Amino acid sequence: MPETPRPPLPPFTAETALEKVRAAEAAWNSRDPERVALAYTEDSEWRNRDVFLTGRAEITAFLRDKWSRELDYRLRKELWAYTGDRIAVRFEYEWHDAAGRWYRSYGNENWEFAANGLMRRRFASIDDVPIRQHERRLTAPPSGPDART
Repeated sequence: MPETPRPPLPPFTAETALEKVRAAEAAWNSRDPERVALAYTEDSEWRNRDVFLTGRAEITAFLRDKWSRELDYRLRKELWAYTGDRIAVRFEYEWHDAAGRWYRSYGNENWEFAANGLMRRRFASIDDVPIRQHERRLTAPPSGPDART
């Protein structure tokens, strides 16, 4: 059965690439592994730090585990570059572990999309920096003309 298209579709423009980034940010901030996994092809390939995954089932399991450890996760993504069927983003997110230690994680992702707008490849490099709770930046919902959830 063909996968349902997920607009916007490649080739991307500045506007449609930014729309993809905002949709990904909103989905990840939902912390709903099933919702997030629907943005990827059934056979999507991932590298997340030192973990290599293939397919939605592995992605869903990975995200379920991630958000069981990375508590109160909040993410911001920034469009870095785009061309044709590819988008590059920079991001940061904040979270704490079960012991209450806070972290800010910084990274870059390279995305490649299928013609139907689903992501077929995602390669993420991420570094974690310990922070104090009062150093958090991602505490309030965004506001203004470029508001994101």
